[in-house]
Amino acid sequence: MFFNNRTNKVIICSLVWVILCAFGSYKPREITIYLIGDSTVADYTLEPDYKSKRYPLVGWGQEFSAFFAKDSLHQLKHLLGHVDRITIDDRAKGGRSTRTFFQEGRWSAVYRALKKGDIVMMQFGHNDGAENKPERYVDIMGYKEFLRLFVLQSRQQGATPILLTPVARNYPWKDGRLENVHGEYPRAVMDVAKELDVKLIDLNQLSMDHFSKVGQNYVTENYFMNFPSGKFPAYPDGQKDNTHFQKAGGKAVAQLVFNALKTL
Repeated sequence: MFFNNRTNKVIICSLVWVILCAFGSYKPREITIYLIGDSTVADYTLEPDYKSKRYPLVGWGQEFSAFFAKDSLHQLKHLLGHVDRITIDDRAKGGRSTRTFFQEGRWSAVYRALKKGDIVMMQFGHNDGAENKPERYVDIMGYKEFLRLFVLQSRQQGATPILLTPVARNYPWKDGRLENVHGEYPRAVMDVAKELDVKLIDLNQLSMDHFSKVGQNYVTENYFMNFPSGKFPAYPDGQKDNTHFQKAGGKAVAQLVFNALKTL
């Protein structure tokens, strides 16, 4: 079959127009990963005067966005599909349990912001289990109920919920290994994940295993907020805190979470 020059030009122009239209109408796909939880997840750089008042305190959520460089997104393709950009929106807040996070309207704000394709990663338990602090304590039954609420309402908005068991504290150690300090709360998360068919990251076990591998002395001095007086302006008297992280600890936990996402 033969075409004259004029026909060829028409065909070429038509193809160019189709290509331009296709690219012109392309909209980059963006999703938001919301983090909800307590102080171990929080981003303290969102607070005023962070350097002078809170540094070197970090939550693992504060270090999380660094793992989502554009050239690493393909590692999560099975979970996210094709996505051009990911925003990490850390809504976690220190001292909050599932109940107080809900009562203060923090969950409502996330719920209203959710759009189809977003992800909600939820890690509570540190404050839910604080029986000596009734203003935040939530028993196992209530803990499960609030987790169910967060899961089901995330799905109502077309978002994907991901449950995380609470990250380990730096105690108790026995025979060189870190053991579970959270009682039945990690199991409660697993129960809800199984019941509602929710993706699960067992961060309690992952962090216990990792901290045990690194060793108690290193973890105590480098991962958690333990340091002498005079080292940091925000803590002139030093600090002995085996719950909250310094940068190395927050980064290590963020790496555990990111690696777990790759296997979901």
